Amino acid sequence: MAPQQEPAERVRPETIKAVPVRHPGRWVTAAVLLVLAAQFVHMLVTNPAFQWAYVVDNAFRPPVIEGVRTSLILMVLAMIIGVVLGIVLAVMRLSDNPILRGVSWLYIWVFRALPRLVLAILFGNMGVLYAEFSFGLPFTEQFADLLGVDINGTLFSVDATTLLTGFMAGLLALALSEAAYMAEIVRAGLLSVDPGQTEAAAALGMSKLQITRRIVLPQAMRVILPPTGSETIVMLKDTSLVAYVPVTNELFFQLQAIGNREFQPFPMLVAACLWYLALTSVLLVGQYFLEKRFSRGTGEQSGANRAKTRLRIMKGAQ
Repeated sequence: MAPQQEPAERVRPETIKAVPVRHPGRWVTAAVLLVLAAQFVHMLVTNPAFQWAYVVDNAFRPPVIEGVRTSLILMVLAMIIGVVLGIVLAVMRLSDNPILRGVSWLYIWVFRALPRLVLAILFGNMGVLYAEFSFGLPFTEQFADLLGVDINGTLFSVDATTLLTGFMAGLLALALSEAAYMAEIVRAGLLSVDPGQTEAAAALGMSKLQITRRIVLPQAMRVILPPTGSETIVMLKDTSLVAYVPVTNELFFQLQAIGNREFQPFPMLVAACLWYLALTSVLLVGQYFLEKRFSRGTGEQSGANRAKTRLRIMKGAQ
């Protein structure tokens, strides 16, 4: 019988010397962008047309601060109305009832097709169509003429100019338009949830409310929230459209009024850009933290976490 050979000692492989891939194109692109950024900053600082001292002196006047408050109120109210009505329209669109689906589709088709500026001006001039809005029993005048009697079925009436103020007209235009977009966002979020999960939850004895609250909404919110945050930022910027209704205490209207009154329109346009940039930046920060909260448990890792995971794997392999 041949003697058993001892196994040869395992030789540890040499350490791999990883050489990073060269990306000269990235460095060239970065250098070009730095030069362009430096030129842009130089223009901002040296061009006298910006008149930064004038911008600072007039961008924080009390009427402008009041305009900021009005714009924020418009944004919040329009988004609340738009989200609530959008949820209703999305549920109608997913309904088995063909009439509800048709009404929802018609609403979304109309208000997505019409520009918000046109809607704002249209609602602002609604007094041309109706001098007053009356609420009461329908067809009373026709029945009165048919019977030859005097019947007044009006319960109460409101003057159109009193009801549809500039603020209300702008709010309705923004909110009704936003509802059409939110309906599609909510519908996409609800459709993103696997129907098998709701069926499994129903098989476990969960009610429809429990299924919606515990199964559907937590998953749908991850799809609904990012576009909703973007729609909120767009809504803040679109509040400038109500200046053409006009809403005289709105931010853009006030800045335009200062510039036109003192024959300095361009510096006030720069001030408007800075105000909207600052306000949208705050909303972006809030959107980031909301998305981070609703993305918990999805298994997504940040860049730093992925790098730490790879490092641990490499150390374990050694």
